[in-house]
Amino acid sequence: MKENERVRVLVFGASGYIGSHLVPRLVAAGHVVRAASRSGAALSDRGWRDVECVSADALEPGSLDEALRDIEVAYYLVHSMASGRDFASRDRQAARNFRRAAERTGVERIVYLGGLQPSGERSEHLESRGETGEILRDGPIPVTELRAGIIVGAGSAAFEVIRDLSFHLRVMTTPRWVRSRTQPIALEDLLAYLVGVLAEPQTAGETYDVAGPDVLTYEGMIRGFAEVVGRRVTILPVPVLSPRISSYWLDLVTAVPANVARPLIDGLKHDLLADDAAIRALIPMRLHGYREAIEQALADERRGTVPARWQEGAFVFRAGRPDVSFYSKRAGGTAPCHASPEAAWQEIVSVGGQNGWPAYEALWRVRATLDRLVGGVGFRRGRRHPSEARVGDAIDWWRVVAIEPGRRLTLLAEMKVPGAAVLELEVLPGASESASTIAATAYFHPAGVWGLLYWLTLLPVHGPVFRRLAGKLAERAEARGGGTASSSGRADEPALTS
Repeated sequence: MKENERVRVLVFGASGYIGSHLVPRLVAAGHVVRAASRSGAALSDRGWRDVECVSADALEPGSLDEALRDIEVAYYLVHSMASGRDFASRDRQAARNFRRAAERTGVERIVYLGGLQPSGERSEHLESRGETGEILRDGPIPVTELRAGIIVGAGSAAFEVIRDLSFHLRVMTTPRWVRSRTQPIALEDLLAYLVGVLAEPQTAGETYDVAGPDVLTYEGMIRGFAEVVGRRVTILPVPVLSPRISSYWLDLVTAVPANVARPLIDGLKHDLLADDAAIRALIPMRLHGYREAIEQALADERRGTVPARWQEGAFVFRAGRPDVSFYSKRAGGTAPCHASPEAAWQEIVSVGGQNGWPAYEALWRVRATLDRLVGGVGFRRGRRHPSEARVGDAIDWWRVVAIEPGRRLTLLAEMKVPGAAVLELEVLPGASESASTIAATAYFHPAGVWGLLYWLTLLPVHGPVFRRLAGKLAERAEARGGGTASSSGRADEPALTS
């Protein structure tokens, strides 16, 4: 491929952090883009123009050929780090399936984003990233592999760990790995490299380190972020905290999901330094320094340019505040409903106001009273219409921020809370057309240490409240739709899941 040549491109893993940013960049560069993820519907929510969105799963070989049909270059941005302890074996199988499908369909080139590799022993996470590249190369299709370390951008898991630590803790006891060195790269620079390799034929079949200009310790990155946002932090390294113990601590004091943070932390005991001379010679550009990259990430949030759904950290739903965590804590439950999805949806969209809250109404009213005492809105607003809702409506102390008719109602809390709280009520498919499942899920983006304490204090209450809410909505729907309530569908039964 040459500069300015229009290429038919597949971004596989387009719903992920890098993929969701890369797709619009490739479109802007003039390429024909197909975006693939396990849920094509989730991609449609992105609102991308001139992008074909398809469903495909690397662990289901039968789904891959259609996604790869007529594709010249395929970006492989998939890893299973968040799937649990067997993520490495899943990554191996996914890479084999994808490589074989790419061979069958005549793909000319694969571009893979891996991770910087240490000189000595590797963590399981870093070893898996390296092994995926080797599997993709074990075939006739030339692979361009870019290896990056910490990515500085809103939503990057490692960056969000740094954000949460800086805002949640003024004094930190940290393990020895905070002295490990790395070279963080700005999201903008990484995307420029990923798009730029398409115009450089000599990058086919090659592996390149990509990095920013600054060599920093993790302690230096925490201090640097804190200084940019005007915080003061005290860092006290201690020798007894292993990366594994640290990962459990981060699960408590940050909002980054534990199944993402733990493998990341396991890899931080290594120096991860890059030799990026080769890629810089081929794709010259001014690289952003670490502090400049932080400022860019925060500015992107303020402008609302982070392409993500609210639960992935949309800034507008975090009260426009950078101290509110990008990722959220969550609690909730589901209940089977022996009524049609239409009946279940009608109960969801009618909740609140004169219709009340079907579970723990007294607790909701106590919370509303406390909210009024501190200057909040409480229950005084009710709702505009008893059985209809639209974006922008007030429902008691909630604001309707998104509706997927027949499927999902998203409510943003306008009560006084140390962070941002969202409640999603969903109708999920059941075993038949006359059955469904109702889910009630609360998401909370904590702001500082008070946000964390608020969440931890109410966590024992949240589980039962939202499980019972799902069950009672199911009972109402069954009464509306003529179904028969089942004991397994009641919110106070063990059959419900959190």
